[in-house]
Amino acid sequence: MIRRFVADLHVHTVLSPCAAVEMTPRNIILHAVECGVDIVAITDHNAGDNLPAAIAAAQGLPVTVIPGMEVETREEAHLVVLFEGMRELAAWDKFVRSRLPGRLNDEAKFGPQFVVDAEDELIKVRPDLLLTSLDAGLSEITAKVAALGGIVIASHVDRPAFSLVSQLGFIPPDAGIDAVEVSRHMDPETARRKIPGLGSLEVITSSDAHAIDDFMAGPKTIFYLKAPTLAEIRLALRGMDGRSIAVRAAGDFTR
Repeated sequence: MIRRFVADLHVHTVLSPCAAVEMTPRNIILHAVECGVDIVAITDHNAGDNLPAAIAAAQGLPVTVIPGMEVETREEAHLVVLFEGMRELAAWDKFVRSRLPGRLNDEAKFGPQFVVDAEDELIKVRPDLLLTSLDAGLSEITAKVAALGGIVIASHVDRPAFSLVSQLGFIPPDAGIDAVEVSRHMDPETARRKIPGLGSLEVITSSDAHAIDDFMAGPKTIFYLKAPTLAEIRLALRGMDGRSIAVRAAGDFTR
């Protein structure tokens, strides 16, 4: 049976140096329950260390965590990449670590990068700089994600920096992109008129939350799926087998 799922496919935790300290995996999951979000993709910058905590925190609660990451390409464009499970995410994380520049994070400039457990207890602080571009271009990244069975969403394509449109001027038709994301400042209908190269790609919206207020009030996408899985989300993005994306909105989705 196909049912309605409210999803936020772009959420940062305290592992992202630009995120507020309140953005612990447990706090995100508890607020997802409070505001009626069924699917949360944890997508820290070039890292996935806080996904085990998020998945553990969601156990027994009506929230599904999708493993993901927001990566920065060599072209300095941001992409949200999502995977079916932690096995695929681990393989992707190994690739990302091999393509990071190896510089140390400047906490005074960028902020700390906390790895925590499901109870918000500190495990470690990642010392390497995460808020940076990988030594991998767009085509290599999308090909690697596809090989791992993942999907690629071009992040906040309506923004004037760190998007495919800001960096390249358009969405390349052969880039291996599965969907594009717009921020709260642009609705999907406007995006279809204004974004070069969008074509038939589905347009979603997410909170890109770095603070709890942003997560609570930020835009979400409503999917109609049989189950809260990446395979089902892929079908919805393609409009296949009765799966669909019906409404995009911001606000309270309390059950």
